[in-house]
Parts: sequence; structure tokens; C-alpha cells
Amino acid sequence: MLIAGLVGIGSVVAGLAGSTGQLIAARAGMGVGGALLLTTTLAVAMQIFTPAEHPKAIGIWSAVNALGFAAGPLLGGFMLNHFWWGAIFLINLPVAALGLVSVVALVPESKNPRGDRPDLLGALLSTISMTALVYAIISGPDHGRTSGRVLATAAVAVLAPAAFAYWESRIPYPMLDPHVFRNRRFTGAVAGAVLIAFDMGGALFLLTQHLQFVLGYGPLEAGLRTAPLAVVALNFSGLSAKWTARLGAPVSIALMMTMMSAGLVSIATLAAHGYGGTPLGLLLIGAGAAVANPAMAHAIMSAIPPEKAGVGAGVNGTLAEFGNGLGVAVLGAILNSRFAALIPAAAASLPAALASAGSDEERGRITDAFSSGLETSRLVGEVAALLGGLLAAALLRRAERADSAVAASV
Repeated sequence: MLIAGLVGIGSVVAGLAGSTGQLIAARAGMGVGGALLLTTTLAVAMQIFTPAEHPKAIGIWSAVNALGFAAGPLLGGFMLNHFWWGAIFLINLPVAALGLVSVVALVPESKNPRGDRPDLLGALLSTISMTALVYAIISGPDHGRTSGRVLATAAVAVLAPAAFAYWESRIPYPMLDPHVFRNRRFTGAVAGAVLIAFDMGGALFLLTQHLQFVLGYGPLEAGLRTAPLAVVALNFSGLSAKWTARLGAPVSIALMMTMMSAGLVSIATLAAHGYGGTPLGLLLIGAGAAVANPAMAHAIMSAIPPEKAGVGAGVNGTLAEFGNGLGVAVLGAILNSRFAALIPAAAASLPAALASAGSDEERGRITDAFSSGLETSRLVGEVAALLGGLLAAALLRRAERADSAVAASV
């Protein structure tokens, strides 16, 4: 499965795409490969390390993810400055080739000898539900919240998850066993993981918009200015296991997601008209994510039986990608709504609105309106991060108390 995820066919098609449709289809294929990688890498780590080593292993796994997070904007900006846009996908190929050689040479095989049947209908229903939800959010500002298209898509977003839950509860080989949600530790970590990914994905999206469209930086310059977030996340990930062991998962998650919220507030209030206040916010967000992410990943994996490690890793990876997409969709929709409310006659996007502006005064008014939308969106992300931290901490605390009560009664 690791080898299948590393095969870079999707990257080749995306890099050579000649239309929007081809690019979207190629990105969907890359999503399948990414899902295989996210699932199998964490599952393998849980299989080859002992339970006592799991926190450290997950910390290292998170640090490697942060390394990619740091390198992505920088490499992407460099490629866009020197090559055509398709090169940002083809850069994946040498990395994938190195990964293929490493997997074949170093990774031991581990599999369930009984091998449950793949739950294809469950995968289809979950994909439909997530796609419908994100599409309804994104298309609302353009088509109207009460338009037939948006309402129909929203109805699918409500009905598909219900159908998914019903199907998963009826089959002997579910993709996601609904009974795992009875575990408070699992439920708390799931809630926190979705909201932290929502916060991170949305925050990075908004920041790149601000740096390029408001402050006027090029792609590479914008990538360099987002680097503090990922560099801090990379360096702090190695400390996550020690901090979590010392403070406990509930306290660690609550503190770190509060720190992320403070980082968003810092960027929203101090960086409205310049880059000056941005580094502080990035440092806070990166440090918070570096500890909270591994703590929640470990909580999810520890709530799943060892033989179902792939399921736990799949849940963790799916939540991360869904949270990222949802964060971009929701915060982007808030940004668009605020921008349209302040500049009703503007074009659908900021670059188009600036291109059609007739004077420097009008361009300044358009940029100020966009900045206002960014600030509102960031504050919504701050609330989501804070609520996610408090909710996850409360549920994990209740789970620890329940475990302690059971241990005391034995």
C-alpha cells in the first residue's frame, strides 16, 4: 500500500494537465495516493514500535510532516519563480522515487492475515458527504445561500453522512466502526483533530492571500515569510512526547490550542497593514500545533485495537485532510462574503477587482475591504481553535477519569 501511494502518476498528469478538468481529476488521484501514504506510514509506525515507544514515534512522524509543511511553500515559490506552474507537481517525482527505494529496502511487511473486505460503498458515501458539504459552503457566496443548487447540495451533505452511519453499523467489515465513538478518548481526539486541521489549513490559506494580494509579495517571498510556522512546528515536534507525558494529554492540548488561538489573534490584529506582527503569530501557531497534533494522533491510535492500526491511521489522516479542506472552504467563504458586502460592485476575486479599478484610491479601498474580510475570517478560526482545544481536553479528561475508576475497581 505504501508503494501504491508513492507511485507518482497523479503528479505527472497534474503537471502536464491542459485544462481545469484534467487538473482536478489528477489532484483527485493524488489525493488517493496521499490517503494511502498517511494511512500506512502511521500504521507501520504503530506496528514496528512498542506501545511505550508510540508517543516518541508519533512525535517523529509529526516532525517529518512538519518538514514537508516547511519545504512545500518554499519549493513551490521557487518553482513558480523559475518554471511553469506544472513544475510544482513534477517536483514530487524524485521524492517519490527515493521513497519507493526506501520502502522496498527498509519497511517490513505487516498485514491482517484474515484481511477484511474493502468497504467501497462506505468510502463512496463518505466522499460524497464531504464533497457536498465543502461545495455547499464554497458555492454559497456566488450562487446565494438559498439557491436551489446550494440547498440541494446541502441536503446531500446531511443525508449522505446519515446513510454512511447506517451502512457502517450494518456490515461486518465497516470502514469506520461507529462503536469506536463510544470511547471518549477517541471522540475527544477526533473533535480536536478536525478543528486543529481546520485552523491550520484555513490560517495558511488566509496568510498566503494576505501576503500576496494585500502586501504584494511574490510566491517565493510569501513562502519564505510563512516558514517560521513550519520551522517552529518541526523543532517543537520532538518535544511533544515529553510535554504530553509531563502535563497530560488534556492539559497539553488545551494549552497548545489556546496558544494557536492567540497566534491567530496576533496575526489578525497586529499584521493588518504589514508583516511586522506576523512572525509572533506564526511562532505561536507552530508551537501549539507541534504539541497538539501528536497528542491527538496518539489518543486516536491508542483508542483503536493494535490489529486495527490501519483504521486508526486512516481516521487520523482523513480528519486532517477534511479539516484542512473545511477550513479553507469556511474561512474562504467568510472572506468572500465580507469582501462582497464591503465592495458590492467588485469582481468575484481580488486580482480581478484590482485589475478593473480605475484609480489608486479605488484600489486602496478594495484592498482595505479584502483585509477586513481576512481579519474576520482569522477571528472565526481563532474561536474554532479555542473551542476545539477545550472540547478535546474535556472529553480526554473524562476518559482518563473513567479509566482510573475502572482500574481502581479491579
